[in-house]
Amino acid sequence: MMAYMVKNLSMLLMEHYTDLSMEQALNIVFNSDTYQKVLNEKTHLYYQSPRYVYSFLEEEIKTGKPR
Repeated sequence: MMAYMVKNLSMLLMEHYTDLSMEQALNIVFNSDTYQKVLNEKTHLYYQSPRYVYSFLEEEIKTGKPR
C-alpha cells in the first residue's frame, strides 16, 4: 500500500511540475513531512486517496510547512 501511495504521489508531482524527473519527484516525496505522516499508522493517511494525500504534499511544497 505504501509503494502505491509513493508511486502515485510522484506521478502527480510530475504531472503538476512537468520539468521534474522521476528521481526528483521521489526525492521530494521521501523527504517530505507528508510522507512521514503517511508512514505513521495513527494518521491512516495510507488508506486515503492519492489525490487527497497529494493536497497535503502540495500545501507543504507551497508554504514550506506541513498541514
